[in-house]
Amino acid sequence: MSRDQEPDPHPDDGDIVRFAELPLAPWRNGAGVTREVAVDGSGGQDFEWRISIADVNVAGPFSAFPGVDRSITLLDGERMDLLIDGLEQVLGPHETLTFDGGSQTSCTLPFGPTRDLNVMTRRHRRSAVVATADLSETLPISVAVNEVLLLLYGLAIVRSEDGRRAVLRPLDAVRPTGPVIRQVTGSGRVAVVLIQSPGRAMQQVYPSKADLQQGQ
Repeated sequence: MSRDQEPDPHPDDGDIVRFAELPLAPWRNGAGVTREVAVDGSGGQDFEWRISIADVNVAGPFSAFPGVDRSITLLDGERMDLLIDGLEQVLGPHETLTFDGGSQTSCTLPFGPTRDLNVMTRRHRRSAVVATADLSETLPISVAVNEVLLLLYGLAIVRSEDGRRAVLRPLDAVRPTGPVIRQVTGSGRVAVVLIQSPGRAMQQVYPSKADLQQGQ
C-alpha cells in the first residue's frame, strides 16, 4: 500500500462528509430514501441551496419545488427515464439534467433502482453548475468554499494548505467551510458542484471547466 492509500492519521474535520455517516430520510411515498450531503438553510424546503443523494427504488412522481432549479446526475443504475411537463428525457450514467423544480415530474426505471445526485438552488438567489471529471494523481482539482466535490468511484486524497490529509472513498464528499482550499488527487471520477450568485461571472474550477467537460 502506498503512502497516499494509507488511512488518514488525523480525524476528519467539518470539511469531509462521509457517505456512511449520512442519516437516511425515507420518502413519504416509500419510493426511496434521501441522504443530505450539504445545505444552506434551515432544512426542509426552506433553503438557499441543497445537495443530496437519493436512492430511487420504484417509478413514480417527484415532489414539486416551486421557485427552485434542480439538477439530477445519475450515480448508479443504467438509466432513468424522466417525464417533465410532458417532455420525455433519458438520463444515463453520470449524465446531468437541469430543470424547473416546480415542473410536474415523474420517472420510470427500465433497468431497476437507481441512485442520483440532486442539486437544488433557490431561483434568483443562487445557481449551480454540476460537472464531472476524471481524477489525476498529478493534476489536483481545487475545491473552495463555494464548491462541493463528490467522489463517484475510485479513491481520492484530499490535502489542505495546512498539511491536513484525508482519504475519500466512493460517495464521500469534501465541502470547504472556510478559506482553506482543498486539493484533490487520486484515481476514479468526481462530480464538482459550484454554487454561485446569479449574474456573477463563472468562477474557474481547477482544472478549468473545459478540463472538466472533457471527461463528461
